Amino acid sequence: MSRTVSSWILSSARSSIILQGKGRCYSICIPNRNKIKWNLVFSKTCPYPAGSCSLDRTFSFPKAFRHTSTEEEHFSFQLSPAQINDILRAGELSHRTLDLNGKNANSVLRFESNQLASNSPMEDRRSAATCLQTAGMMFGVFDGHAGAACAQAVSERLLHYIAVSLMPRQSLEEIELAVEAMKPVRPILRCHRHPNDVEYQEITSQYFENLRVYWQHLLDLDTEPGFSLEEAMICAFKRLDSDISLEVQAPQENELMRNIALQVAFSGATACVAHIDSVHLHVANTGDCRAVLGVHEEDGTWSTLPLTRDHNAYDEFEIRRLKREHPRSEEKTLFVNDRLLGILMPSRAFGDVQLKWSKELQHSILENSCDIEALNIYQYIPPNYHTPPYLTAEPEVTYHKLRSKDKFLVIASDGLWEMLSNEKVVKLVAGHLTELNMQKSPLTFKKPVNLGYMHNLLLQRKSKGLASLDQNIATHLIRHAIGSNEYGEVDPEKLAAMLTLPEDLARMYRDDITVTVVYFNSETIEDYYRNH
Repeated sequence: MSRTVSSWILSSARSSIILQGKGRCYSICIPNRNKIKWNLVFSKTCPYPAGSCSLDRTFSFPKAFRHTSTEEEHFSFQLSPAQINDILRAGELSHRTLDLNGKNANSVLRFESNQLASNSPMEDRRSAATCLQTAGMMFGVFDGHAGAACAQAVSERLLHYIAVSLMPRQSLEEIELAVEAMKPVRPILRCHRHPNDVEYQEITSQYFENLRVYWQHLLDLDTEPGFSLEEAMICAFKRLDSDISLEVQAPQENELMRNIALQVAFSGATACVAHIDSVHLHVANTGDCRAVLGVHEEDGTWSTLPLTRDHNAYDEFEIRRLKREHPRSEEKTLFVNDRLLGILMPSRAFGDVQLKWSKELQHSILENSCDIEALNIYQYIPPNYHTPPYLTAEPEVTYHKLRSKDKFLVIASDGLWEMLSNEKVVKLVAGHLTELNMQKSPLTFKKPVNLGYMHNLLLQRKSKGLASLDQNIATHLIRHAIGSNEYGEVDPEKLAAMLTLPEDLARMYRDDITVTVVYFNSETIEDYYRNH
């Protein structure tokens, strides 16, 4: 890494304004972002008490590559290409869908996913699952804030809530009878996980019991055929957020479960979930994760179709919604410095009970808790906090009927979209698809063939970078997101620098990044329209 680049990084970090406060620091220097804004960075030195749940088990790239000092003489940005690849590819996950005959009759051909941490522990999560008692597949990306606890819980639970919401009454009755008789319950989902994707094993039984209470509620409704898919997704989002709020208010079996419930409720997470069944694509979004469709037009060009809106202070619909929900006297204080009540960037999220509960309820819960500072829970009620709730987990659901020209769906946390535009992401995925097809296609020879001609063909292929191409498209996107220069090309020196920044510095240059790309089966989609 050149001294010029390293000096710029260090000097910009040192010149940031830092305000310490209760295990957190607030900084307004965030280089390489579109807007300068206040940023909440959590202290990495806050210990967990004995018996509490630490989230350090979650995936982050090997710390051996990361620096612990911001002194320039201690910095070295040198990483070999192999080391860079090891870091970037550590979180790769891919899955190809096949039916029993080995043929793909699903509209989802395959999906590829990856994550790269900035925070330690990482606050992003992801989920992918095949529905076993209903049709379709689901994919979710969850961006946590104020810790990883809420994103962890939502990633484990939300897809099950959606699946239960979609199940017919008879299936719910069968599950309830099996649980009552203490018999095995037929699985609802087949989850596709990375080996490093963790679960809250300590609290799984409580999560199951609360899911059971939810399906009992659905049975009590005595409605058939039940929810539409849009209604099911909305109901599932809202019910899970309600359960997160109620769990921290209810008595717990032990201190560990109490601490987990506290951490989940007082942290937060945005969520974007796609449900795909045949040609029917529904995307439910709460917050500022994003889903974008890549469309291959008839003239050979690629276009971008956004399926979500970012729920934040830059969205006029959200501003108007919040103004409708609160008195006119609060219009000027709803958003301060482009943040909800001057605190939170997204205007919709799970958890974050500090922006949903009354002051009295917050005080009641926290005064009866153990060492909340050790749990990384920040006691702060913002000024002008008069008419809660200010925050909702209710999603905005978009429906799209897939066409044969719809080739892929990209779902990602805002760590990707802060670095790359929708159009750039679609262009990168499309280019990757083209290059992979070239890599797989046999060489075509002009006759007569000689060694010189073959050598030139191989050189042409090598010059296009096909030999070192990331097989996983999510890795390809992350590589470009953190390593691209002003010309849109990956700069190895910049890439190495971004991967070796100290933990306390990395968050100033990039966020956690989670990407899932779903590829569609054009033949299956065409078959649907031929048969309907």
